Amino acid sequence: MNKETYLTEYPKHESMRENVKKDKNRLHFHMMPPTGWMNDPNGLCEFQGVNHIYFQYTPFLAGWGTKLWGHYTTKDWIHYKEEEPFLYPDEEWDRDGVYSGSAYTCEDGIHYFYTGNVKLWDKDYDYIMNGREQNTIHVFSPDGKNIAYKKLVMTNDDYPVNMSKHVRDPKIYKKDGRYYMIQGGRDAESYGCALLFCSDDLEHWKWYDTVRTAKPFGYMWECPDLFEIDGQQIMTCCPQGVDQKGYDYQNVYQCGYFPVEFDLKNKSYSFGKFQEFDKGFDIYATQTFADEAGRRILIGWMGIPDADYDNDATVAYDWIHALTMPRELEWKDGKILQHPLKEMKDLRKNAFTCELEAFTKWAPADCCFELRLDVEEAKNLELKLREDVTISWKDGLFTLSMGESGRGRKQRFAKVEELSDITIFSDTSAIEIFINNGETVLTTRVYSEHLEQKVELVSREVKGSVHGYELGSFEVEYKK
Repeated sequence: MNKETYLTEYPKHESMRENVKKDKNRLHFHMMPPTGWMNDPNGLCEFQGVNHIYFQYTPFLAGWGTKLWGHYTTKDWIHYKEEEPFLYPDEEWDRDGVYSGSAYTCEDGIHYFYTGNVKLWDKDYDYIMNGREQNTIHVFSPDGKNIAYKKLVMTNDDYPVNMSKHVRDPKIYKKDGRYYMIQGGRDAESYGCALLFCSDDLEHWKWYDTVRTAKPFGYMWECPDLFEIDGQQIMTCCPQGVDQKGYDYQNVYQCGYFPVEFDLKNKSYSFGKFQEFDKGFDIYATQTFADEAGRRILIGWMGIPDADYDNDATVAYDWIHALTMPRELEWKDGKILQHPLKEMKDLRKNAFTCELEAFTKWAPADCCFELRLDVEEAKNLELKLREDVTISWKDGLFTLSMGESGRGRKQRFAKVEELSDITIFSDTSAIEIFINNGETVLTTRVYSEHLEQKVELVSREVKGSVHGYELGSFEVEYKK
């Protein structure tokens, strides 16, 4: 689909835009597709005071289809504008989809790098070792909206010969005056890895090295990211093919980070233990960027491929999937802490506070609220968030339990030895839970039959305080 086709088709789908408005599951403070399908966040950046959120987008189908880059902008994380789609699969190099990629800002504009997907259909291919092209494409824009040029910079022939046809999701990292590009990969032995490429000018790239853990950790690493936070190097990725171990790696695919020490000049690499970003059901394809205030901000797809639960409750209303709330990252005591952006406080209204011992029930409008529990003493804790959604903590184990509103989601667990605080952000069809100052996080979609429900503290063996707020909505200026 090129831009001309999109503009021709757009007026024909007014019924989709009207149908979307009827769905009670439309979220109040999470970004969603205007219509159709959304998955990975892409190209996250702030340029001249404007935050750009691009995303994998199939505008006219609430299902898997050829991907564009949809586009929202915001200056304050509360007011948003839907922009025209930014990238289209309009070349032979990306004809089957503009896949995931990232942005690198300079004084004169923004450089984007993404994977152009091409599938071959003339033979019976396995699409692992043959049958597809994964092209690396460079786009430059002076403003994040208009494209100055679009170039093919690498093909599968430029990747190491021992790689499968799965090399994708480029992200730029600058170190000591040189540019490095990290891409996720799967080698011929199904050993997940990350490929490093180097450039002196963002135009000419060559393979530099391949990095991997000493022992295989999944067969494919998607959506890698390399950055520094508070002096610590971090490599994030989404490993596929990692088996569950106890309460770790409970999802079909994982999403997290390695603390790393990469001496790029001398090609020396050390990986720390992989840590999951989230113990919930719905997070994948995270991407980070540094805003102009120096904050390291993470946004993820609030979904996951190939799960045995679904989000089909919204398909009848011509949309599916969403993004997580943006989270500010902090490195402390050898781990990443995640915090909702401080701008979210601007959505607060109708505050209340009381002692935990006195808290019984609360009925916030549309199940949209922020609730913080500061725990001074607890033997156990059980809190009903909705009729069939509960969270509990006992004997060092935190549990999220869901009934029919989980649409196949049942339970997720996290080891939490000591409990100091829990902050819950509940939206119409999403819940994000931050435990112990963001040390542990659980994210899930939820599809309740009725949104006029009560929050209820079931357990009484707890002391502390409660602070609650109903939350308003993002204001989004959609296209006419």
